[in-house]
Amino acid sequence: MTWQRCFHLVRMHLDAGEALPTETGDVVRQGEDLGRWVQSVRLGWEQLTTVQQWMCEQVLGIEPATEGEKPRPRRTQADKWAMNYEAAKQFYEREGHLQVPRKHVERIVIDDDGSGEGREAREHELGAWIGNQRSRAATLTPERTELLSAIGMRWT
Repeated sequence: MTWQRCFHLVRMHLDAGEALPTETGDVVRQGEDLGRWVQSVRLGWEQLTTVQQWMCEQVLGIEPATEGEKPRPRRTQADKWAMNYEAAKQFYEREGHLQVPRKHVERIVIDDDGSGEGREAREHELGAWIGNQRSRAATLTPERTELLSAIGMRWT
């Protein structure tokens, strides 16, 4: 219902000779933010039905967002744990132990897309993370416990 309502409101806006709203807050009609709706349609193109895609392209002139326009996917908790583990491994390889001061920040360089072009430096609050892993040892998975033990984690 909401999709059809917004489609109709954008069509009426275009029929009145106005430009296609593309930014959040550009045009609000009958309580609907048409710019936000256009953005959501472009970014969520794959979730639209074939008929909705056709209507957007042919009637409204809306095209799907390019890969460069799409936001990066959010990192999962597992991704965050893996990055902190990489920071711990880097620290261990350099220092030979995991006796990390509580306030220590470890800087690692990651390659987001595997191509070598998306390299990004990130800082991890490694000291706090190590302390948290120790305090949560009983709830860590056996695999995570084993990984940390292999790089010299002291659990007590």
